[in-house]
Amino acid sequence: MNLHKKHNILKLFIFFTLFITILSFSSILYATSEAPYVASPSCILMEYSTGKILYEKNSDEVMYPASTTKVMTAILTLENCEMSDIVTISHNAVFSIPSGYSTASLRVGEQLTAEQLLNVLLIPSANDAAVALAEYIAGSVESFSSMMNTKAIEIGCKNTHFVNPNGIHDEEHVSTAYDLALIGRYALQFPEIKEIVAKTEYTLPITNAYDKEDRIFRTTNSLIKEDNSTKPSNYYYEYATGLKTGYTEPAGHCIISSAEKDGVTYIATVLGGEISKEDLLDQRFLDCKKLFEFAFNNYSVKSINKSGDVIDSIVVPNATEETKNLKIKLKDDINLLLDNDTSLKSITPTIDFSFNIDAPIQENTILGTATYTIDGVSYSSEILSANSVERVDFMPWVFRIVLGIFIILFAMTVFKPSKKSKRKGNYRKKSNHRRRK
Repeated sequence: MNLHKKHNILKLFIFFTLFITILSFSSILYATSEAPYVASPSCILMEYSTGKILYEKNSDEVMYPASTTKVMTAILTLENCEMSDIVTISHNAVFSIPSGYSTASLRVGEQLTAEQLLNVLLIPSANDAAVALAEYIAGSVESFSSMMNTKAIEIGCKNTHFVNPNGIHDEEHVSTAYDLALIGRYALQFPEIKEIVAKTEYTLPITNAYDKEDRIFRTTNSLIKEDNSTKPSNYYYEYATGLKTGYTEPAGHCIISSAEKDGVTYIATVLGGEISKEDLLDQRFLDCKKLFEFAFNNYSVKSINKSGDVIDSIVVPNATEETKNLKIKLKDDINLLLDNDTSLKSITPTIDFSFNIDAPIQENTILGTATYTIDGVSYSSEILSANSVERVDFMPWVFRIVLGIFIILFAMTVFKPSKKSKRKGNYRKKSNHRRRK
């Protein structure tokens, strides 16, 4: 092969390699172009019912949670109090709050219900209400913080440590976007929390220590405020349902937010947000809107199987010929959160039986579970027998065999020729032989 041909082959090889590389790079860009741009340094997007993570950015980075801490305080309040419990405000609850932090203007000795304190805790982010609840439940802020950390571990948090019930800055008071999303997800199981965080305004009533109704508070969550006088249309998101904002100078602008559409709820946590220099907008709210739109535009809940659907059939040992084919059905509906491009035909369950399948089996017997796994998230339902299976009754067969053998033996005994009959037969044969001679 001459040098010219070798040179041409080399050029073709280089061209082909570049072409493949460009195609690959283009596909990567296309695949990631659908993901939203999040300006804040840490965030996560999670589906509520499954905990499936759809997007994350530095979600395990340890950061300051600020007042998103109060979601955990609300959880422990609902798990340890009745909403009608009367809480007496202590001197510490009123005077331990540093200047510049939000309060509900509570008075020493004032008596309020746990429900009223929860409202001012979550809507205007009252720090004095957090201390009052902590002291009522645990006796002290320190003891309550210990309860918070125990609960965080129970929920599944990996990098969270609380030292107070309100998020007032402390170097050792830390969490992550992932952990706070778990806390938010846990909180949404309480109807009381869902109802409170959806409110845009709340007024404390006249009490034993305050004789006016001028303590009117508005939510700090601009995602649910349709009429925002400062930026009328920049932050409001029609599907937003809560949850809790936070801010300190070291923590930046933080939020655990939630949104619901078509029966699907998402949780978006954003930490360390800033006010953008270009347009002076709060990045955390804009980032949440982008995350929610990404979720609602690219994912949906699809029904794979309904309760009662037959998903498999097996042959049962020791069953009668007529009933040996056992049909397996689902006890519950299986609805999966899927990327809109996912084909349902590619999704099949893993079936696990909880015992050795053998006849007899009654209809609607619980047999085990069927599990569908998508992107590391499992969806399960118990499986039931869709029909009864009867066992082969071996005793009649044994009886028939024994009876048959008995009849054969009896017949052989009855019809067996006697010795006398044999002798007569022999004598006749001899006599006939002599006559012929």
